[in-house]
Amino acid sequence: MKKQKRLKILITNDDGYFSDGIKALVKVLSKSHDIKVVAPDREQSASSHSLTLNHPLRMTQIEKNWYTTDGTPTDCVMLAIHLLYKGKKPDMIVSGINHGGNMGDDVTYSGTIAAAIEGSILQIPSVAVSMANYKPGIPMERAAKFVAKVIQKYDSFELTSDTFLNINLPSDNGKAYKEYKFTQLGFRHYKDVVISKTDPRGKSYFWIGGRPKWKMTKGSDFEAIHNKVISITPLTLKFTDREKLTELLKKKITL
Repeated sequence: MKKQKRLKILITNDDGYFSDGIKALVKVLSKSHDIKVVAPDREQSASSHSLTLNHPLRMTQIEKNWYTTDGTPTDCVMLAIHLLYKGKKPDMIVSGINHGGNMGDDVTYSGTIAAAIEGSILQIPSVAVSMANYKPGIPMERAAKFVAKVIQKYDSFELTSDTFLNINLPSDNGKAYKEYKFTQLGFRHYKDVVISKTDPRGKSYFWIGGRPKWKMTKGSDFEAIHNKVISITPLTLKFTDREKLTELLKKKITL
């Protein structure tokens, strides 16, 4: 059997450096690869692909090859590349394991996905990983072992530099993860609710919340997770609608 190449891997997340998911990834992947961790010092969920531009960032080393920042997941990737790797790219970026799924159009909000997007922009092979229906105390090591298998076979995916993988795993059931499907992003109706309250000083404040209602689309990430199967979705940074662009160029619309 051909020996696996030892890769230089940057690990980050949006749940914070203390999360169970990132600890599981480090424990498993460090056995076969050279790992550096740069993760937020607090939860940065739903931070999307935001950069910190209006105040200075700080990076603190908490142990060997493990750092925290007071910024977003995208900040973490930027600081890691420029400060730790000195501009020399790592072989791969792994973002996660997120405490909760990142499926459908929720990927546009996700800090977990954003770190993989930044990696893809920098032309670094990137993987975002999430565990749907996560609850505190659920083991994450078996999920991390599946990620290790994906990394081992990553070249087989033959991805371009502007495409990365979004992996969603069903909650751990005590058995090794095996069954998976290649999927498309699903769609959910989010009944967003803005709750208005008044503080003791008479000033209004608001909570944005709501519960998603997923559409059961055939071949979607949500369908796979609903059936307790791992979802692997290739995502791309190519936002241009090429078909519509060609159509518009032919129309020669005058405004």
